[in-house]
Amino acid sequence: MNASHVLDHFDRISDAPDAIPRLRRFIIDLAVRGKLVEQNPNDEPVSELLKRIQAEKARLVKEGQSIQDKALAPIDENEVPFKLPATWRLVRLRNITSYIQRGKSPKYATNDGLPVVSQKCVQWHGLDLASAKLITRESIDEYDDVRFLQDRDLLWNSTGTGTIGRIIRVRKPAGKLVCDSHVTVVRCLEVDAEYVRSWLSSDHVYGSIEDRAAGSTNQVELTSEMASNQIVPLAPIAEQHRIVAKVDELMALCDRFKAAQVERESRRDKLVTASLHRLNNGANADEFREHARFHFHQLPRLTTRVEHIQQLRQTILNLAVRGKLVPQDPVDEPASELLKRIHAEKVQMIREGKATKDPKLPPIDENEAPFDLPQGWTWARFPELGIFGRGRSKHRPRNDASLFEGGTHLFVQTGDVARSNGVIETYTSKYNDIGLAQSAKWPNGTLCITIAANIADSGILSFDACFPDSVVGFIPVPLFPSARYFEYFIRTAKADLLEFAPATAQKNINLGILNAVLIPLPPLAEQHRIVAKVDELMALCDRMEAQLTTTQTESRRLLEAVLHEALNVDTKVS
Repeated sequence: MNASHVLDHFDRISDAPDAIPRLRRFIIDLAVRGKLVEQNPNDEPVSELLKRIQAEKARLVKEGQSIQDKALAPIDENEVPFKLPATWRLVRLRNITSYIQRGKSPKYATNDGLPVVSQKCVQWHGLDLASAKLITRESIDEYDDVRFLQDRDLLWNSTGTGTIGRIIRVRKPAGKLVCDSHVTVVRCLEVDAEYVRSWLSSDHVYGSIEDRAAGSTNQVELTSEMASNQIVPLAPIAEQHRIVAKVDELMALCDRFKAAQVERESRRDKLVTASLHRLNNGANADEFREHARFHFHQLPRLTTRVEHIQQLRQTILNLAVRGKLVPQDPVDEPASELLKRIHAEKVQMIREGKATKDPKLPPIDENEAPFDLPQGWTWARFPELGIFGRGRSKHRPRNDASLFEGGTHLFVQTGDVARSNGVIETYTSKYNDIGLAQSAKWPNGTLCITIAANIADSGILSFDACFPDSVVGFIPVPLFPSARYFEYFIRTAKADLLEFAPATAQKNINLGILNAVLIPLPPLAEQHRIVAKVDELMALCDRMEAQLTTTQTESRRLLEAVLHEALNVDTKVS
């Protein structure tokens, strides 16, 4: 498959998550390798272009508008990572410019002044002066004329992780505009500045600078000397113009691809939102089943991003705790009777010393409940349904090595709960007996809820463990087979619980807030059916997410393979 086929059949590989940015880089790569347009043997040779550049440089030096070039190191043909077309020549950037110089640190103004271009102003879409600092109007007179930006100047970011190597072309700057010391000005001579910018923004230059900056612990800088010595594969001037025109054309095509992709995703997002809204707001059981049938039938088309599956998971949980996921059975024992049995069981546990008395809670006002419950359901609170309390870690400092040396008692932190995805399978450290003595061990099956750092994250312990007072534990009475239903409920209530957290640097909620949380309690038999259905649908979501990941990975591999093949043939885009 050649380069033209890549563009003609781009829809086949456009499902890759980074397809459009990768296509843009591909176009630039073709351009700077001489594979984007045909070479024309009738074009003026590069040697003649270089003669004109040298003559113009001599004139500018004589008139004081440029400085005499320093001797540059000879070019090793191995410095460029690909074979040049026969009509091209390898030069250094200083050979084809009249001026390469980093800006200088200005005198900043407090109020009124003139903008100065910094690395933040150099954005890929162009020059953004909205964030520019100001320099005093008086200091502008201290700048030599050569420092004022001109049309077609290239601005090359010289410092800053995430910005170094970014390069743009100036288009008719208004007024006297200068750069600070974080930006290098490159003024091309007799060559197409946009062609040079394409090379300097390619993966061969920009990519290597960005990688070096990202992998360094020190400040990486692009010095004027480094810029001057940068190699440039130089095409004949006529071919440079053809390359720039073709790049512009294909970048406009990428813009259309991107716009179509955004529009397609927007329509899909709206359809997903509307479908989930109908699921959440079905007027009756028949209407709900119809919406559910439609949504799950259309799942392969609707779910193209992980966010879609996350929305579906949340919808499933919302339906579950509102009694809309499985049908009610009038034969089931009402939850009100279940509460009576739970109360009796708790009284017995208190007598046996297995539980403490519940905190005094006010009667539930159903007018304050967040939604109406199905027939047979009732509202309840955590302390009424089992053992509910904060973890413990009394010793300070908590990371005292004497608590952990030779430890065997697993110790869970808020981070373990946050990344548990419902089942806590990791632990932060291990207490020894001293550590255990100042803490408390909770049994396998305990529901953990975070009340600091990550608010209202939840998970069920898969082992006996200790945890600090930033985590609340809930052990349902033995009438309940597990805490699964309650963990699902906490996931749906998380957003509301966050609203209770004070607006401080470390958000947290207290046990009193959790004590008052209203839990929609279904009949025990229906609770079993709900958990089973949620498990089934979550497994479906897991499979969909795995398939989506597989599809995206395959699309990315296909994209890379196709682009690699196109880069390694000698065909051109016509």
